[in-house]
Amino acid sequence: MQKKDDLLSRIRAALGRSVGQPPAPLPPPRLRIPEMSVEARIERFFKNLENLAGKTLLASSLEEARCYVAQLIGEQPAVASNAPLLRECGITDLPTVRSGFACESDLRAACASAAFGITSADYALADTGTLVLFSSPEEARMVSLLPPVHVAVVPRGRILTGLDELLTEVPLPADRSSSMLFITGPSRTADIEQILVRGVHGPGEIHVIVV
Repeated sequence: MQKKDDLLSRIRAALGRSVGQPPAPLPPPRLRIPEMSVEARIERFFKNLENLAGKTLLASSLEEARCYVAQLIGEQPAVASNAPLLRECGITDLPTVRSGFACESDLRAACASAAFGITSADYALADTGTLVLFSSPEEARMVSLLPPVHVAVVPRGRILTGLDELLTEVPLPADRSSSMLFITGPSRTADIEQILVRGVHGPGEIHVIVV
């Protein structure tokens, strides 16, 4: 006990504090948001995502986004989230795309058998090529995590410079959703013999369309 007290006493002395003195308040957060045009944000986001084996498209219209998705999924089954942007693009009207499930068990079964999961994204972070999704009735987590291929359609105005800007836009994420997903490229791991394997913990392929 004496050794513990001596140790704590030396630590207090090094910090310039006395017994029972409360710690100083934390300094204010330092958030730095660089000046960057929308075009530069898109270019940087695409570059960082492609470095992680992600596929990208800058669509000039909602119709071009729909055509890309239609060509990508072909005749294979797909499940879409309830994001309004997907309806505006006409993606939810494609023949093999299912959406608007009545209950969670139906959604889970559809995601387990789908080849593609199609979502929008609340934000995208340019400096890491990351998608940010808040779990909600519009964006169920299973759609982006369970099918082997994830397709995301993102409005160009939702591309932020990075995490600092995200925390400026949403300083208290827990007030908005119980779950905030950060998706940075396809799922990958090198836990086994340090060999990189994609698709172990989630989709092994990701496509992001900016409209």
